[in-house]
Amino acid sequence: MARSLVDLLTTHASQQPERTAYRYLVTGDCDGEIQDISYGRLARRSRAVAAWLQERGLAGSRALLLYPPGLEFISGYLGCLSAGVVAVPGLPPQGRSQNHRALTRMKRLIADADAKVILGGREVLAALAAQAEHLPELDGITCVATEDIPDEAADSWREPDLTADSVAFLQYTSGSTSAPRGVMVTHGNLLDNQRAITERMGHTPDTLAEYEHELFVSWLPVYHDMGLIGPVLNTVHLGATATLFSPLHFLQRPARWLTALSHYRPHTSGGPNFAYELCLKHATPELLDGLDLGRWKVAFNGAEPVRAATLRRFTETFAPAGFRRDALYPCYGLAEATLIVTGGSVDTPPTLAAAPGSGPHVGAADAAAVGSGRPIPGTTVVIADPERREELPEGEVGEIWVSGAGVAKGYWRNALATRETFRATLKDRPDRFLRTGDLGFLREGELFVTGRLKDLMVIDGRNHYPQDLELSAEMSHGALRPGCTAAFSVDGGVEGEQPVIVAETAPDAAADSERITEVIRSAIGEAHGLAVRDVVLVHPGTIPKTSSGKIQRHASRAAYLADALAVVGAPAAR
Repeated sequence: MARSLVDLLTTHASQQPERTAYRYLVTGDCDGEIQDISYGRLARRSRAVAAWLQERGLAGSRALLLYPPGLEFISGYLGCLSAGVVAVPGLPPQGRSQNHRALTRMKRLIADADAKVILGGREVLAALAAQAEHLPELDGITCVATEDIPDEAADSWREPDLTADSVAFLQYTSGSTSAPRGVMVTHGNLLDNQRAITERMGHTPDTLAEYEHELFVSWLPVYHDMGLIGPVLNTVHLGATATLFSPLHFLQRPARWLTALSHYRPHTSGGPNFAYELCLKHATPELLDGLDLGRWKVAFNGAEPVRAATLRRFTETFAPAGFRRDALYPCYGLAEATLIVTGGSVDTPPTLAAAPGSGPHVGAADAAAVGSGRPIPGTTVVIADPERREELPEGEVGEIWVSGAGVAKGYWRNALATRETFRATLKDRPDRFLRTGDLGFLREGELFVTGRLKDLMVIDGRNHYPQDLELSAEMSHGALRPGCTAAFSVDGGVEGEQPVIVAETAPDAAADSERITEVIRSAIGEAHGLAVRDVVLVHPGTIPKTSSGKIQRHASRAAYLADALAVVGAPAAR
């Protein structure tokens, strides 16, 4: 039985050395430059990286991975696993200014992980070297471009002594409500989650044969759990083939994702809800005429609130191209549980339900909570009252608590946060649970996620989920960008907490900003019975988000209070 993904890579390289493991669309286009790597080549490159690390006595230490989009990251990551080195995937700073946000995150990761080596691409490392005098964090750290490590180095590779409890990598959280923390994911966690993904998404031997091993198409960032553990690692777990391309190429032209799906006809592909919204925004008749999405079996949707309106509109829009509603696959997971916690059944349409206490809504079906499926095998999900440490009855909203083999060891070098987050207990049972920080409810065994505990707004004694207000705002006017709205509350003095809406819109909408603002206020009032304190329209790309694209509502609130928002037109009155 395989002890790790390293064992599985060795098996695939032996049994099917010529099969393509990954292909990479360099320009994001199917008819552009394409790079690929076979299982035999992948194993040899990974072993070369591993041998280089072993020869320098780095087994057990942390290696920060800083790669541009492409295949070299995969060799570097698997090289770390093959050497017994703890991989730390990171977002490489790029551009002339080195991307201040990415540079700050990189510095935090180096310090927190106590990284001893940086593996990366030539251009990334050359850019860092050029700024070395301004990066004291790099002092004493060895940097190597792994494409410069010769294949011959693989000849001296030694199989590492790995156990299920050995830490495979540190998955740093995206930091939507706090500073990033390194989640210690073990080899056992990885294998358990891979088995769960395989079972829940129907990645059976028969499926692989039917799809000629074309399993995934993905543009998702590989330095985050969804893009790494799903498309990249499930591919190597099964010995299948994945087609990858850059997140930037997807954002520049969302149609590339759909075109790749139509061309390579994989079984599984997906992303956060905003990705489906972007596709809808760019769904021209000409695009639809050229698509065939009939083979897309699992269209997973997770990592942020799954919106019923998005699912409905996506199905209606792309049905002429062969897309089926049964392919929609809402799921739930988080880095602290490796990845997947709940998922549906293949060929089963999503379940919708009214969230308890959600209040009146305009268009109730579109505002309904979307079921994220049932717990994966070996995993327990309970809805808890964290203050009373009691399990809540079915149908009541509380914090989602999780236990099972996929739950990670804890946070790297942070015993206090580990105890608070990974060691929760209920009064009437001895089990230890992971506190997810997410709110939800169970209905007939299925999980419905309603929001983040820290983002919950309590106004006039009623609970309001910010994503509900954000959805109402975005649907009210076509000038608002999907997935680019932040709702939060501020102290209104004698009037108590009041909601504020910050929404991205095109700069040319400035002349119509007063009308857009009125429409948003009216939509929030009608759907939620709330008087909005302020509506602020800002320039595209300026609302604070995590590196995985999640809205940072606390940062948005801080920017609002500091008058630091990039307002379209005249500044909003305070």
